[in-house]
Amino acid sequence: MNHVPVLLDEVLHALEPRDGALYIDGTFGAGGYSRAILAAADCRVLGIDRDPSVRPVGEDLKKASGGRFVLVEAPFSHMKEVVEEAGGDLVDGIVLDLGVSSMQLDQAERGFSFSKPGPLDMRMSGAGPSAADAIAQLSEKELADVFFVYGDERKSRRVASAIVRQRTDRPFETTDQLAETVARAIGGKPGKTHPATRVFQALRIYINDEMGELVRALHAAEQLLAPLGRIVIVTFHSLEDRIVKSFFRSRAGLASGGSRHMPEFDKGPEPSLRLLTRKAVEPSAEEINVNPRARSARLRAAIRTEAPAWPPEHALFPTAPSLDRLEMAP
Repeated sequence: MNHVPVLLDEVLHALEPRDGALYIDGTFGAGGYSRAILAAADCRVLGIDRDPSVRPVGEDLKKASGGRFVLVEAPFSHMKEVVEEAGGDLVDGIVLDLGVSSMQLDQAERGFSFSKPGPLDMRMSGAGPSAADAIAQLSEKELADVFFVYGDERKSRRVASAIVRQRTDRPFETTDQLAETVARAIGGKPGKTHPATRVFQALRIYINDEMGELVRALHAAEQLLAPLGRIVIVTFHSLEDRIVKSFFRSRAGLASGGSRHMPEFDKGPEPSLRLLTRKAVEPSAEEINVNPRARSARLRAAIRTEAPAWPPEHALFPTAPSLDRLEMAP
């Protein structure tokens, strides 16, 4: 399956690419956004991705664009360091398409999906502890916390208990092993969504520290955007969207209502952002029909003001067990 950029027209409308400007595509993937930005204006695009498998796509786009595109292998939370190492200072726009790409989902050997049997991996960068390491080493309570916080899995405790019982007899090594155990634990009538979907999503988010990456990237973007620069973020998970919404509203000087997942912000310094989207932009029925992956997508965008960046705060989301406690299997 080819990767289809989600909300592409809406992203371009919010970003407004212009000649001579410099943009960051912080989640390069298959390059859909980067290609569209380069085609929309005589500008430059710096692509960032921590997945080494996208290098050939980046090299092809660099040649096709006459050198207007460059790809750097790094987490997008390091965007400020990437720009500084390239000799730059500020940028005119940043776009982030969060979550996992269809390219990664379609590669069974990456272990992101249970649609085809594969190793229980899920690492976007290919480095660090894998999902199998987490399943083998986290306690029952820690597993339940991961599934509930990052997957909104209501039966997280039951699933965690089933995993801990099962792993005493045989370690979990493949995606289908885990999916079968989770499905048995959750039970119920099968529907359109596989019972293991939320657990797999939660493990992927945990292993790749996706929420931590997002928070760090928001702080970096605030420091990196030039006045009138634009940031456009497409989310696919309710917690991602709450983090982006809360950050944008706080930096725009608007009170946050808070929730069970998010803190309530006090009014801070002079606003560093101006909201472009008061409400999240959602895909049309036509787009969802063509690309079902788009159904949970939400777009939020903001414009940088001339005010200084705010001091960073990191309590933007509930935390699950630290990745630092995991050891890589030999």
